Amino acid sequence: MNLIKRNDNWLPSLLDELFTENRLDTPNYENFSIPAVNIQEKNTNFVVQLAVPGLSKENLSIEVEDDILKISADVASGNEDNKTEDKIKFTRKEFNYNGFKRSFTLPENVNVENVNASYENGVLEITLPKKEEEKVLKRMVEIS
Repeated sequence: MNLIKRNDNWLPSLLDELFTENRLDTPNYENFSIPAVNIQEKNTNFVVQLAVPGLSKENLSIEVEDDILKISADVASGNEDNKTEDKIKFTRKEFNYNGFKRSFTLPENVNVENVNASYENGVLEITLPKKEEEKVLKRMVEIS
């Protein structure tokens, strides 16, 4: 995180605030609610990992439709439960457990019937097995 902003630009730009080095330095950080993702390709499958700490697996939804993997989370804001309690004021709030939606187009060689998912330590891991390739039979042809 940058604690000191350097102001040695001879021509300040309006775009400087859009292209910050760290997302935490941007104003309204609370609007960033898209989780980070890792996608691995292995010999037999693809693995999609989403960083979703603070959510329970009951909040998460995964569906595959028309070769598109859709991952979403619905999270209640929590304001309904605290109507009688005093309102809490934050000087900085970086924990953001809002809902999100992410979609990924799957390659043709994914077996959508055997998709598995697990959630552990704030990481949602989806395993997408590859279809077995049709083995081409090798046939010797005799020359006559």
